[in-house]
Amino acid sequence: MKEFWIYTLMRLGLFVGAFCIVFGLWFVIADEVPVVWVVVIAFIISGVLSLVLLDKQRAAFAQKVETRAGRVSERYEEMRAKEDDS
Repeated sequence: MKEFWIYTLMRLGLFVGAFCIVFGLWFVIADEVPVVWVVVIAFIISGVLSLVLLDKQRAAFAQKVETRAGRVSERYEEMRAKEDDS
């Protein structure tokens, strides 16, 4: 679970950072800031940046999920084999 929280918090940090930068730039350029557009632009920017910057964390999270799924699958197969033997 640690990998999930690290990845999620880093994604959130990227989004907040991108939001602040886009909002600040928009505010400097124009007096009115449409927050919906700032959110959309920040979401796109943070998504692209996360593909590049968070590759290591995403891989660690995926490995953890794959390992856990493998263990669950093995237990299921063991239980199924015991039922078939009975």
